[in-house]
Amino acid sequence: MTPDAVVLAAPAIPAAGAVAIALLGARPNLREAATLASAAALFLAVLSLLGPVLDGARPGAVLMEILPGVALAFRVEPLGMLFALVASGLWIVNSVYSIGYMRGNGESHQTRFYVCFALALASTMGIAFSANLLTLFIFYEALTLITYPLVTHHGDYEARRGGRTYLGVLLGTSILLLLPAIAVTWAVAGTLDFVPGGILGRGMSNSAIGGLLALYVFGIGKAALMPFHRWLPAAMVAPTPVSALLHAVAVVKAGVFSVVKVIVYVFGIEEIAGLKSVDWLPFVSGFTIIAASIVALRSDNLKRRLAYSTVSQLSYVVLSVSLLAPLSVMGAALHIVAHAVSKITLFFAAGAIYTASHKTEVSQLDGIGLRMPWTMGAFTVGALSLIGVPPAVGFVSKWFIFQGAAATGQYLVMTVLGASALLNAAYFLPIVYAAFFRTPPQDAGHGEAPLPMVLALLATAALTVGLFFYPDIPLALARQLAGS
Repeated sequence: MTPDAVVLAAPAIPAAGAVAIALLGARPNLREAATLASAAALFLAVLSLLGPVLDGARPGAVLMEILPGVALAFRVEPLGMLFALVASGLWIVNSVYSIGYMRGNGESHQTRFYVCFALALASTMGIAFSANLLTLFIFYEALTLITYPLVTHHGDYEARRGGRTYLGVLLGTSILLLLPAIAVTWAVAGTLDFVPGGILGRGMSNSAIGGLLALYVFGIGKAALMPFHRWLPAAMVAPTPVSALLHAVAVVKAGVFSVVKVIVYVFGIEEIAGLKSVDWLPFVSGFTIIAASIVALRSDNLKRRLAYSTVSQLSYVVLSVSLLAPLSVMGAALHIVAHAVSKITLFFAAGAIYTASHKTEVSQLDGIGLRMPWTMGAFTVGALSLIGVPPAVGFVSKWFIFQGAAATGQYLVMTVLGASALLNAAYFLPIVYAAFFRTPPQDAGHGEAPLPMVLALLATAALTVGLFFYPDIPLALARQLAGS
C-alpha cells in the first residue's frame, strides 16, 4: 500500500472497526478482540508513514471536493504525524485498560462504548491528517458529537448535565467563533490549505490579525483556555477510560494540536512574530496555567484535580507556541506527547483506585500505596513527569519551553513556568506522600485492580520514562515542525 493510500486508510480502519464491534456486540470476547485488532491495525498503518515523513515526504490524498477549490483532503506533516502516533499508540493501551475497567465495574452499554471509542479515533485521524481548515473543522465537529455519548454514558442526571455543558461549550465556540474565523481566512487568503509559512500574507492589518487569532484560539474550545474550559471538568462524569480519551488521547489533544497547526500553517510563525496585536496570547495562556493549578490544588475529588491539571498543562502548549520561536514551537509539539503519556497514566491510576476500592477523593488515599503499590508507583511517575522532574518525558518538553522563553527574553513566562512547577508539586506530591507514608484505614482490605488495568498503567508509566531516554522520534518531528 502506498503512503497516499495509507493516509486514506487511517480514518477508515477505526471506522470499519466500529462496524465490526457493533456486529459482534452479543459476543463480548470477539467484540473486544475486534477493538484490539482495529487499534493495532491503525497504529501499524500510522507507523508505516513515519519513515517517509522523516525523509521529507508529505503523503496525502483528496477524498472529495466540497466547494470549488476546497476539498475534503488529507496531508501528513510533522505535527499531524506526531499527533497520529500518540493517538493510535495510546488507543491500544486504552483498549486493554477499558476491557478491565468495563468488566471490573460491570458497566452497561459496553458495545456502544467501544463503537463510539473507535469512531472517536477515526475522527482524530481525520483531524491529525487534515490538509486544510475545512477538513479540520468537519472532523473536529465529528469528534465532539461522537464523544457526547461517551460523556453521558451512565445516563443519570449528573451525566446528562455534564454532557450538556460539554456539548454546549464545544459546539458554541466552534460555530460562533471558529467557523467565522475560517470564513474570514477564506475571504482574505483565497485558500484554506495548511501551508508552511502561513497563508494570510499581508492581506490584513496588525489589529485584524490579532482579532482573527482570538477567534481561532477561543473558537478551538477543546484547547480549554479560560474562560472556555468548563466543558472539561464537567465531562468527568464519564467512565475513567473516557476521561483518559478526553484528556490524553484525542479531545484535548485535538484542541491544542489545532491551535499549533493554525498558528504555524495559517498565520506563520515568522509572519506574526513581533506583532503587538498577538502579544495578549502568552498572558491568557499564562493566566490559565496558574489559575487552573490553584483550582486543582483546592480540589479534593481526584478526577477533578486531574481535570484542572489538564486545563493547566494544555496551556503550556498554547503558551509555548505563542512565543513564536523555533525552540518554543518544538516545546509545544513535545509537550503534546509528554502530557499524553503522563496524564493517561494518572487517569488510569485513578480508575484503578476506583475499581479496586471505590475511593474517589484525595483525602481517602492514606496508605493506598501499600495496598496498590504498582498503581501508585505508576501514579508517581506520571505526577513527577508533569511537575517536570527527570527522568520523565515531561522534563524534556518543559526544558524546551523554558529555553524558548529564555531565547526570546520572556522573563514573565519563565516566572510562570517556575510558579506552575511549584503548584504542580503542591497538588501532586501530597497524594504520593499520603499513599506511601500514611497509615491506611483498618477496613482497607483491597488489592490491585484487574490485571489488564494494571498492565496498561504500567505500560504508559514505562513509556513516560522511556521517552526521556529515547526522545529521538518526537524530537525529529518537532524539529521539522519548527522549520516549517
